[in-house]
Amino acid sequence: MKSVLNNIGGTVETAELLRLNLAVEPDLQNFVSFLMESVRRLKGNAFRASLASLDLSRQLRAAGACCGQPFTATIQLHNKWLHVHWGEHELAITETGVVGPSVIDQLRDYLRKATESIDPEILAQRNEAMVRHLRETRERTERELAELQVKLLSRQAELQASIRQAETDPLTALPNRRAFDEKLDQAFRHTMRQRSSPLSLMMLDLDHFKDINDQNGHLFGDAYLNRMAHVLRSVIREDVDCAFRFGGDEFAMMIYSDYRTACTKARQVLQQMEGRVSIGIATIDHDTPEGITLEHFIHTADSALYEAKSRGRGMAVVGPCSKGDTHACGSACAMKEPCV
Repeated sequence: MKSVLNNIGGTVETAELLRLNLAVEPDLQNFVSFLMESVRRLKGNAFRASLASLDLSRQLRAAGACCGQPFTATIQLHNKWLHVHWGEHELAITETGVVGPSVIDQLRDYLRKATESIDPEILAQRNEAMVRHLRETRERTERELAELQVKLLSRQAELQASIRQAETDPLTALPNRRAFDEKLDQAFRHTMRQRSSPLSLMMLDLDHFKDINDQNGHLFGDAYLNRMAHVLRSVIREDVDCAFRFGGDEFAMMIYSDYRTACTKARQVLQQMEGRVSIGIATIDHDTPEGITLEHFIHTADSALYEAKSRGRGMAVVGPCSKGDTHACGSACAMKEPCV
């Protein structure tokens, strides 16, 4: 900061006398010594300045001086008052006498030479302290990052658990309709794009479930639904295929296999549920036309399910996924009948 001369009398209005890095305790002690020397040369009140310097040292240490990190403080003369500035803070030290520019220049020159001839031991202490501060800062940052990582993983686990809960049927613990819509959409798009393996969709309804529920009570009905869920889990490959419960007596299975394998699994379900299930099956594979949509795929399985019910229930029907696809159209695969 350059000196600014008052128009009256040529006295100095504002001047920066010293700027010093207070990284270690000897830096702070030297700074206070330079401050008191400035008070003496500028004819300030030494007693007032001594009291102020005690409070100054306390405030500077509290603000982070002498901790091994860069910490800059300045001594300034402003309107005949000596001030010390650090960060956004300042402390008035004492009022000075009337001094001219030459006194300020001499004081600045003295302070500059004094700071340039700092004891090498102090420099070594400062370097050691700053290295220690950097190491501690790095270690603290690494700990904070590790803690944040743990919190992030915990939040991700909570989010995943919340998503699973939102996509899980509370009675049977099978994925629900929401999960069905998402997973089937992904599987359909992948199969139609890659054409590497077939995908079969099975829609299943428990036959006459309302009568079973009314005759035996809701507890029996819930157990019957859980039995169906257990059967579906038993016939699919874990972590490959998937079974769903829409609600009520409606279920679905998504199987990465052709319609013949789907028929085999349908027969297994029918056998374990004593033939009291109606099943509709639709399959897409490498021969499926490009124009087939997900809605058409689901509609085909639904229509096959309706066909199974209209034929008398207790059977599985494979529906066509395109016009002219008759290799399994309308064929029945009840317990006693093979898939065509």
